[in-house]
Parts: sequence; structure tokens; C-alpha cells
Amino acid sequence: MCEWGDTTKIWVTIPAHLSHTGEDYRKYVGVDSCIADFVQMLNDNGIETVASCCGHGKQPASIILRNDTWLMFLTREDALEVYKKHPPIN
Repeated sequence: MCEWGDTTKIWVTIPAHLSHTGEDYRKYVGVDSCIADFVQMLNDNGIETVASCCGHGKQPASIILRNDTWLMFLTREDALEVYKKHPPIN
């Protein structure tokens, strides 16, 4: 986990359908440093992200995608709690 406020600037692409100009453009945004590489990789591969937070030691890190899918980074302990409610299929 990074220290609160420790951000890294990354380039993300704002697609034409969300752009005020009607064209794709790139934007430089600050992202929590400990998840910045992952957010950058998603955006570089055309997966639009709208928000992210490392959780600052209080909750799991998460990245929210344009389609309202949430990616969460769980510790093993947290994952086991999730499995109690949603058992693995295999």
C-alpha cells in the first residue's frame, strides 16, 4: 500500500463518445501509486477506468470500470470471507 496522497500521474484515453470534442483525447491524471501501473495497463489495453483507490489501509483497493464493473484486490483473508457467501465453483 502507498502512503495516503502518494500518487503517480498516468495518461488515460478519454474516448470520443465521452469527449466534449467528439474525438478521443488523452488526459494526465493522478492515481494512487501502488495501483497506478495496473490502472495504466487497463487503459493502455482499451479498458476504460472511471475511478480507483488503493483503500489507504482501510478497505480493499478497487478500480471501477466504465461498464460499472468493480475490480477489487483482496487479501487471502478477505477472499475467504467472500467465499463464505459465494463459494468457489470448482
